[in-house]
Amino acid sequence: MNITVRYFASIRETIGVPSESLHTGAMTLAQLRDSLIARGGAHAESLARGRAVRVALNQVMSDETTALVDGAEVAFFPPVTGG
Repeated sequence: MNITVRYFASIRETIGVPSESLHTGAMTLAQLRDSLIARGGAHAESLARGRAVRVALNQVMSDETTALVDGAEVAFFPPVTGG
């Protein structure tokens, strides 16, 4: 399936691009994250399993068990705090 992945804040800064179009065989958000981590380098550093990362599917905050759909927009971003 074809999806768009968007990166925000420190994740975007580390990876170096705001978004990318991907063809993926991942069926869930967790599988997508793992496939991005497997790329190594900046993707592995910023999306590592020990790091707090939030994910949204089509602009809705989602659990990583959520199924991907063709044409989806997935966004990865660090937790946000306010004050």
